[in-house]
Amino acid sequence: MAGGKGRRSRRREKGSEAFVRSIKFGRLTHWIGFNLRMAQEATFAAFSRRSYKIGESPGRFATLTLIGLNPGISQTELSLANGRDKSSLTPVVEDLVRRGLVERRRVDHDRRTYQLSLTPSGRKTLAEMTRCARLHERKLDRIVGRKNRPGFVRLLQKIAAEIE
Repeated sequence: MAGGKGRRSRRREKGSEAFVRSIKFGRLTHWIGFNLRMAQEATFAAFSRRSYKIGESPGRFATLTLIGLNPGISQTELSLANGRDKSSLTPVVEDLVRRGLVERRRVDHDRRTYQLSLTPSGRKTLAEMTRCARLHERKLDRIVGRKNRPGFVRLLQKIAAEIE
């Protein structure tokens, strides 16, 4: 943080011209929630740049991974595992089905429930995205420190589990 007293400089690219603005962040400078969000936004953007090269959005990675590891998972189970409400996950699943990456089958004993599984094309896409994710994770390891990683991940998981 530059400038102390809740100020930090942010460098932004605008076309080919870079400019710097000094912004007052006040208490936000030290608030965990704000800094978690900023870190998440930055890591998402970096992963997005990597996955863009293979023509896939990073938001699909966790969804494809969870379906791949849990063939037959229902959309309700997937939404709980993915930390997304069912209404925001449905368009994602519909897109993956439409693009031939995920297969959706009705459950015989409950016609309202669908089981999800990856198609061969979905497995191939997941493998490509996993390669991008591994590169991304190595960069995060350099930032966090490989020896700090387990504790850092446990702390993030604790926040996710215990926050009300």
